[in-house]
Amino acid sequence: METKIIVVLGATGAQGKGVVDALVNEGLYHVKAVTRNPEKYLGNANEAVFADLNNTESLKDAFKDAYGVFVVTNFWEGADEIEQSKNAIEAAKSAGVQHFIWSTLPDVEVISHAEFDVPHFTNKAKADDLVKNAGFRYSTLVQPPFYFQNLTGAIPPQPKQDGTTGWTLPIDPTIKAIHMADIHDLGKVVAGAFAQPEKVGNGNYLSLATEFNSFNDIIEAYKANGQDYTFTQVPAALFSTFFEGAKEFSEMFGYFEKYTYMGPDPESRIALANEIATSKFVTLREWLTENVQEVKE
Repeated sequence: METKIIVVLGATGAQGKGVVDALVNEGLYHVKAVTRNPEKYLGNANEAVFADLNNTESLKDAFKDAYGVFVVTNFWEGADEIEQSKNAIEAAKSAGVQHFIWSTLPDVEVISHAEFDVPHFTNKAKADDLVKNAGFRYSTLVQPPFYFQNLTGAIPPQPKQDGTTGWTLPIDPTIKAIHMADIHDLGKVVAGAFAQPEKVGNGNYLSLATEFNSFNDIIEAYKANGQDYTFTQVPAALFSTFFEGAKEFSEMFGYFEKYTYMGPDPESRIALANEIATSKFVTLREWLTENVQEVKE
């Protein structure tokens, strides 16, 4: 049998690295990492190639002879995510790709009846139907969680005026609202989807959520790891003034508190992701133990 080629976009990012690693670990595929700087690629893929989501021709070249593709877009780089999804779909159709896996998120606009404006969620969701209706033999939609890595990256504990260290956010810390996981584990779900296309390739949603936590739960996990952090809840309007882009975070936490990260009734999506994953997921406490130096710094 000829080894199937799978192309991973965003291969140097948080999601893509995990996807590459999980696919390579399976030993069943020739994995091509797509990056804008293939000569600098240091990951585990079998091959690194150039492509840009804004350039359809470059995508067609990267997707040549591929059985499957994993596509993720990056809102925080200023991407037009709907346009980029169209480019990826067009290129994949042109190249004869059979299994298209799209990294998406819940449609906050629809779920909240436009009460909350969280474009880095909603813009991805607006492309879901484009993927499902494109006519691929198999299409799968994966929903990544709130990354454990956000606790050391985007929203780390910060020193406060009262002398403690912790989080100051516009969300009730007692409410379980946040679906979380090690983002590297998304690769285990994607690898499982490529391995079982008949089961999850019919426009199915797979939601990665190892844990479902409140911020108090997160603080307890840190405490079990020997670190004592505090939480201060602030009004959304005040938080929105804290830094450029804070309003989007404020809207996001408001959505979490009212509807949860994955939105209504995610249980079947989460169960399916768990069922097809290629190996077990890392818990928050395990992750903190492994990353304690990074956390303390």
